[in-house]
Amino acid sequence: MKETGKISKAVIKRLPRYRRYLEDLMKKDVDRISSNELSNLIGYTASQIRQDLNNFGGFGQQGYGYNVKALHAEISKILGLDRDYKMIIVGCGNLGQALANYTHYYKAGFIVCGMFDINPRLVGLSINDIEVMDYSALDEYLEQNQIDIGIICTNKGSAQEVADKLVMGKVKGIWNFAAVDLEVGEEVALENVHLSDSLQSLAYNINHKED
Repeated sequence: MKETGKISKAVIKRLPRYRRYLEDLMKKDVDRISSNELSNLIGYTASQIRQDLNNFGGFGQQGYGYNVKALHAEISKILGLDRDYKMIIVGCGNLGQALANYTHYYKAGFIVCGMFDINPRLVGLSINDIEVMDYSALDEYLEQNQIDIGIICTNKGSAQEVADKLVMGKVKGIWNFAAVDLEVGEEVALENVHLSDSLQSLAYNINHKED
């Protein structure tokens, strides 16, 4: 794997889609696939696919295409999915619990190690054998455990404070589901997920299909 210069965020966002389709092909025992065939499956142009993969040195052979299993493995390495990630969830309402259940059953190397909330009715609750702890214990927990990813599912008023605690606790990345864009230092990777934005985009597309 060889990266050729700075990779755009758009390319990185397309890689998980490539990986997902390749995983489906592996389940169907498909050994190799051309960029044109991949284009028909995914919806990106063959040229776009080749260009994206060439950012990392390219993995295809002219007249052969791509080895499905090898390309899946390489993209997994590029995305950092060849290792496990320890995560905690702050905010254990419906969304926090849904994410805990999703990661538990998805089993893709993202491991929820701890869950925290301020609601006394949730503290002590067990979700997939993980006991929800009181939010006041978060600082000490981060001091004693090396956590890779902090997931924020609080209301937007509390989210920045939680993010600051996670940064102080030396998490490497934050997955933010609170309805606010957070600010963190450059040393921490941040992904703000706005479900309402996605839903509103869907509403637009429903009402502008003719366009």
